[in-house]
Amino acid sequence: MAGLDQAQIARYRADGVLHPVPVMDGAAALDLRQRVEALEAQHRHGAGGRDLTQYFRVNGQLVIPLLAEIARLPAILDKVETILGPDLLVWSVELFIKEPGDGTIVSWHQDLTYWGMGETDEEVTAWLALSDVSVDAGCMRFIPGSHVGGLVPHGDTFDAANLLSRGQEIGGVDETMAIPGPLKPGEMSLHHGRCFHASAPNRSDDRRIGCAIRYVTPEVRLGLNRDYAMLVRGQDQAQGWINVAGPRGLFDVRDLALYEEVLAAQAATLAAGAEGNVAMYQGTNP
Repeated sequence: MAGLDQAQIARYRADGVLHPVPVMDGAAALDLRQRVEALEAQHRHGAGGRDLTQYFRVNGQLVIPLLAEIARLPAILDKVETILGPDLLVWSVELFIKEPGDGTIVSWHQDLTYWGMGETDEEVTAWLALSDVSVDAGCMRFIPGSHVGGLVPHGDTFDAANLLSRGQEIGGVDETMAIPGPLKPGEMSLHHGRCFHASAPNRSDDRRIGCAIRYVTPEVRLGLNRDYAMLVRGQDQAQGWINVAGPRGLFDVRDLALYEEVLAAQAATLAAGAEGNVAMYQGTNP
């Protein structure tokens, strides 16, 4: 496997989303899934005074070597490089897990809405399936071409079933224009930070497990603040980010301290304009 071909690049540029993109075979995806589930079994009480869900859903690459390892996979980086160029930073790595029948959803939204990155084209999310992410399992749905219109207003619903921090939602989306993005284990989708997307509940008999990796270029800026990112390819000549190296080991105390520093620095941006405390996702601490 190498980078995307010209037809794939053109499709991504036009639609703001590309899927499915093969990354690994099913056996390799199963191995990653089993390693995730082993972490769940071994650290069900969390670490550093926080629930494991907190680290799975927010900046897990800082304290969990497995998530940093996934973000550095050459098969992913080669494809992201054809979109963003040779210098790549990872802003965040997150696990999205929907249990069968738990009823959780993700409403129609744009990723960049509350991240403070503005209208940039220099960000892409790689969403890697570690289980069979079928339509029944609640795969993502996308509105092709929605990334070209800029950021749009979102309403804050604070719906408990919504996995987003505020239950943020774009009103009036024409769902007849939506396309599903089912993925087999080891496949990924790539989507632009302004592309409208959502996902329905998991109605399958298995867990729906995906790993979302947010890649940016060194030129991206987050408002007036410097944020933290992990350099995974090339170099950061712009030096607008605070570069982090990735974890020393699983829940190393020094990495846990850095995690708290990063979380505190990001909190103001994520909560801007909201009433009350806001975490990045439902079920995590602000």
